Order: sequence, then C-alpha cells, then structure tokens
Amino acid sequence: QVQLVESGGGSVQAGGSLTLTCAASGAPGSFATQCMGWFRQAAGKDREGVTIISGSGIPSYADSGEGRFTIYKDFTKNKMYLRLNSTRTDDTAMYYCAARSCSGPNYDYWGQGTQVTVSS
Repeated sequence: QVQLVESGGGSVQAGGSLTLTCAASGAPGSFATQCMGWFRQAAGKDREGVTIISGSGIPSYADSGEGRFTIYKDFTKNKMYLRLNSTRTDDTAMYYCAARSCSGPNYDYWGQGTQVTVSS
C-alpha cells in the first residue's frame, strides 16, 4: 500500500511562487517504478490534471501549467515536488498528488491534498 502525504500549500500573492511536496512510502519495488502526478480541484469544479512524471522522472504538463510549473522527483528521498511559479488567482485549488504503477493505467493512490490560495 502506497502512502502519499502532501505539504507546502499556503497562501501566495499572484505572481509569487510556492513549492509543494509529496512524500511517498510503502511503494512496492523502487520509487522509480511509480508514475506520479499532481492534480487539483478548485471549489465547484471538477478535478483536473496539472502535470505528471514518469518513473524515471520525465515530466509532462497540462496547458494550465506549461511554462509556469515544474514537477520533479528526488529519488534519494522518495519525494516528488511541484514548483509553482508566476501563480495566478485561478491556480487556487486543493492540490493532490497521486501515484500508480507505471505498468498500470489508473492512479490507485492519492494523498489527502494541500490547499493553495493565490490572492490578487
């Protein structure tokens, strides 16, 4: 059973930066076998994908984060990070990290979420 714990959320002014952390434990095999991602859900809206990263650390971004967000893994700490730069008020949401075996299609493991609030 994989446990994911997010941290690092908070309040920031538009244009500012924030780094979210997702600590993973209990993953079968190595951390490098876990494909992971960040998702977010704003109040009254559906959850959306923000960015994903392969087992080996290759990122892919949704349009909302392209050029502003950076996802990366620290294999020595079994942690994944999301750096949010040039934040906008529409980045306000609960951010969740998720993980799946890279050999499977579905994100089976989710963290509890961390709130990001961007003010103008």
